[in-house]
Amino acid sequence: MLLYTGQSKNARRFRYGLIGFDMVSILYFIATAALPATALTVALNAGLGFVILLDLGARLWISGNPRRELARIYTLADMIVVASIILTPIFSQNLAFLRVLRGLRVIHAYHLLRDLRRESLFFRRHEDAILAGVNLFVFIFVTTSFVFVLGFDEQDGVAAYIDALYFTVATLTTTGFGDITMTTPGGKLLAVFIMVFGVALFVQLARAIFQPSKIKYKCPECGLNRHEPDAIHCKHCGEALKIETEGETGT
Repeated sequence: MLLYTGQSKNARRFRYGLIGFDMVSILYFIATAALPATALTVALNAGLGFVILLDLGARLWISGNPRRELARIYTLADMIVVASIILTPIFSQNLAFLRVLRGLRVIHAYHLLRDLRRESLFFRRHEDAILAGVNLFVFIFVTTSFVFVLGFDEQDGVAAYIDALYFTVATLTTTGFGDITMTTPGGKLLAVFIMVFGVALFVQLARAIFQPSKIKYKCPECGLNRHEPDAIHCKHCGEALKIETEGETGT
């Protein structure tokens, strides 16, 4: 339990190690989404699924409120990933696109966010942009995999997956070159979904990058939780703030 919730150096290293595993597993799932299943990939998928299941079980076991933990977006994503690994051999269907949802685990974990806010000034300054970037990254690759399954011949492998990625990005940015199109009703509805939700995520990322950055720090008096990086008083109530900064040293 202390490894997941503690504040010791070993606990923080353990949580960062989990994030390292998450990133490796996500890149692996993306890289193998368009590849045919082999004995090696099936074994690797089973091993990764087992580790993910162990992590999921541990989080539920130490949680004071398992129902709330089950409702968290990254917990639901992990459950879908494990289910896709189990069901693919049973139904002989390509469910690899669902495993890209693992991307939500990269940053949307409460204890990791707490660690990063405390230890990384860069993260505190750019938290909104980082989270928006992760959301857009996951959206692009999940929808790319949907496009790949619905609109392309899986036998074409990586080339078809690149075409699906190209179509997704062109649709999301409303570029619409027209050289690759979706002709089925399901494909057209998916294109509408990509345009509506993808553009919203893209705008959210652009706004987070270009708008004046603020740091998340809750004012102990009024509860305002957004402040300028160099603020020393809350602009709402005037309470003194103790926001950590890098500072400058004189010579």
